Order: sequence, then structure tokens, then C-alpha cells
Amino acid sequence: MLILSRNNPTVKQLASLKEKKGRRTCGAFLVEGEKMVRECVLSGMEIVRLIVREDRVGETYSLPTLVLGADAFSAVCDEKTPQGIAAEVKLPVYPLEEPKKSCILLDGVADPANVGAIVRTAIAAGYEELYLIDCADPFSPKSVRASMSGVFFARLMRGERKEVLKALSGVPLIAADMDGENVFSFVPPEKFCLCIGNEGSGLSEEVKSAASKTVKIPMGEHTESLNAAVSAGILMYELKNQRG
Repeated sequence: MLILSRNNPTVKQLASLKEKKGRRTCGAFLVEGEKMVRECVLSGMEIVRLIVREDRVGETYSLPTLVLGADAFSAVCDEKTPQGIAAEVKLPVYPLEEPKKSCILLDGVADPANVGAIVRTAIAAGYEELYLIDCADPFSPKSVRASMSGVFFARLMRGERKEVLKALSGVPLIAADMDGENVFSFVPPEKFCLCIGNEGSGLSEEVKSAASKTVKIPMGEHTESLNAAVSAGILMYELKNQRG
């Protein structure tokens, strides 16, 4: 069946996935674009259904498929120039628990693009477990795009600050802060949690107090700070590099 109207109840429900409230209500998030949908399918995530524009009907991956007219499809998608294929994907839920390997803690990272980019780099660098406290939603359209499929492979655990710190109580926390020691001469423990703070105010006092070590990226005199995602990427790779 072809749905043409953007006022159709199903179209409205899918469009609501662009908002945090809609994602919570439906227990699902939206993946847009041919490459992202393909990688989502290959990752094994639970896909509720494909959503395709009427001129892009083709590969369905043997999944339930909803066909929309151009106007209805545009209403569903967040991208300004949608590619004609999207997927409604069940939100994964991961219980808070101690990490198996070195991991990342994001403490108040507010920009969804930064959250997505950090997830992307974390997966590339081998950090598959990430803990999020008061962060932008990693399953928002902007975060999902910035993660470039990273959210399909990351174990994203969210909770209140006390709950997260309790789950990490058996792991040395390494705080990223400009008052720390030079990361390029720092030797981390075998297993650790790298803590990245808010773009403007940095790490919360609770996380700083819980950290056993603090590291920084040395900078030239004309630079005060780096973008949160850039800093996180440098630190992730350097800490792994120092472990050999």
C-alpha cells in the first residue's frame, strides 16, 4: 500500500522519531540513507520496518516495508535531501554494569554531533562500551548521522551520575582536564575509563573527584581548547598507543 499524505497517523508516528519524546514513546529511532540502512541491517540490530520513497522501491532485505509518497517521506526524514530509504529501528537497552575492557564516560556532552562523532571514534579505536550522563541523545538523527554507524556497534549505557559511577567503581577513571599531566608521557593502567566532559564547563565535580588520574593535551599559546570530539579522539588513541 502506498501512503501519500503526511497527515497519515503512521507517517506522524514515524516523524515523531525525530524528537526525544517520540523515540521514548515508540521505543525506536530512525536511520536514514542507503549506506546507513545497509550497515544497520548487517549489524544485527532489530529493525521494525523499512521506509522507502515510492521511486526507490527495490531491495527490502526481506523486512516489512512501508512505501511513502515523496511528501510523506520528507515529513518522516530529518535530512534536508533524503535519499529515499530509511529504517525504523528498535532502541537498544543496555543495563548499567562494569565494563569488560577500557571504556569511555561522557559527562554532560551536550552537542549531538559531538556525541555521535565520539561514538564513531570510540568504535574505531576499540572502545565498545560507553557510559553517558546527562548527554545529548545518541539516537537523535544528528547523533546517528555523526556516528556513521557507530551506534549500531556500541554498547551505550545511560544513567544518573551516582549509578554510573557505581558501575565504574572497580575501574580507574582518567579525567580529561587542562590541569592534568601531559597525555603523551602518561602511561595508563591496563584497564581504564576515559572521562570526557561538557563542551563549555568540562567534567562535573563528582566525576573529577572520582578520577584517580587527570590528563591533558598540550596546546600552543594561542589555543585554549579543542572541540570535545577532537580531544576525545586524540586521547582515545594516545592512551591505547601508550599501552602498546
